Amino acid sequence: MELKKKALFNAEGDIDIRKRRMINGNTTNLNDFNNMKYSWVSDWYRQAMNNFWIPEEINLTQDLQDYRCLSDAERTAYDKTLSFLVFLDSIQTANLPNIGEYITANEINLCLTIQAFQESVHSQSYSYMLDSICSPSKRDEILYQWKNDRHLLKRNRFIGDQYNSFLEHKDSEHLMKTLIANYILEGIYFYSGFMFFYNLGRMGKMSGSVQEIRYINRDENTHLWLFRNIILELKKEEPQLFTDEKIAVYRQMVKQGAEEEIAWARYVFGERIDGLTMEMISDYIRYLGNARCVALHFEPIYEGYDSIPSSMQWVNEYSNANNIKTDFFEAKSTAYAKSSAIEDDL
Repeated sequence: MELKKKALFNAEGDIDIRKRRMINGNTTNLNDFNNMKYSWVSDWYRQAMNNFWIPEEINLTQDLQDYRCLSDAERTAYDKTLSFLVFLDSIQTANLPNIGEYITANEINLCLTIQAFQESVHSQSYSYMLDSICSPSKRDEILYQWKNDRHLLKRNRFIGDQYNSFLEHKDSEHLMKTLIANYILEGIYFYSGFMFFYNLGRMGKMSGSVQEIRYINRDENTHLWLFRNIILELKKEEPQLFTDEKIAVYRQMVKQGAEEEIAWARYVFGERIDGLTMEMISDYIRYLGNARCVALHFEPIYEGYDSIPSSMQWVNEYSNANNIKTDFFEAKSTAYAKSSAIEDDL
């Protein structure tokens, strides 16, 4: 099905919310906070706004000393994981407006706009982390490792190619694949990368970087929740996009994302990182793959990975969105957590 790009100024647009649709609707683009078809957006919007934070408010002085004391394997993994994460956030910032051009529910576009802003803050955060621990030339080398490391480039291509395909084929099937790719990026790739930093934290290393990641993780919880809900709303409105055949394609995409993540972990972590083994990492990534499928009401892709592995329970302690505190410069709890955060129950 061809997608209809929404008009910017549309005096003939529908104002009856019963006619509002996620795609191919007739929107006026008016941001009416009192009339929303998708009632869950109100809570999402307020939570996202309450998540506001500034990367430079986290003190990274100790990280400079810790970075120099990391093992060669840890430092390499730190560099490559950051290179991957900053690329993902950058491509998210660039691609979200492309998706928004074809989303005809104005309240959803409000959410996508906030997400794009937050992805920009995340990129700024990664740059701040690098500026704090290394020289400008080393920073640039790390930022662009994905262009020269074939393993890293392959991982980036999986997501990037899906996004490019949507730019070339503006139809509903390619939009769905882009939404699923976004969901994989937010719910598997990011979470696996965060796990590495949390492991450094439990080893007493790079505490400032860990705090930056925890704030980013809190934002990504909301992004993951947003795209899960967008996909589920489309499942109700556009059932032809969720035939058994198409769901099999989406599940295969999730599995490919998980398998590429495991292969990446074997390359960059292996058995060389204190506190982590490939068995722990593989079990965790398979759990993530299953959790993302189940949240979309799909069948799991791996048998026997229905809950977070006991060896990885510590990840939840770091990523708990309702327990994020920081000393900043005044050694006090954050003032930004004005309400309970959306739980990562996906």
